[in-house]
Amino acid sequence: MQFVQNNIALVMLALVSAVMLIWPAIGRKLSGVKEAGMLEATQLINHRDALVLDVRDDAEFAGGHISSARHIPLLKLKKQVSELEKFRDKPVVVVCRSGARSATACRVLRNAGFGEVYNFKGGMLAWEQANMPVAK
Repeated sequence: MQFVQNNIALVMLALVSAVMLIWPAIGRKLSGVKEAGMLEATQLINHRDALVLDVRDDAEFAGGHISSARHIPLLKLKKQVSELEKFRDKPVVVVCRSGARSATACRVLRNAGFGEVYNFKGGMLAWEQANMPVAK
């Protein structure tokens, strides 16, 4: 206890650092967005005919994408979400480069009434690292 009293600044710094490290995970849980890793995503695509939605920009998409992916850049998603209406009752796996933009896109889709939306964990970086097929 004496250590804590003598080093209150260090203890507070350690607590703040810990909160900053776990905050992204807490935020994902509170947002209601589910994450799908490589195995779950491929099962959704292959067995449940999930829509793969790529929200990267045009140049990134042209550089390589999941073969069945539908492309709508994140900045255009709110305006074009109506184009995805026929997929409302299907699982939707959203992918970007690393998983950050796709998390935002998942929230847009959830707010638009899509019930089964998954953020692809690791994004295209994980897909390519696993040597999965890429279309150009």
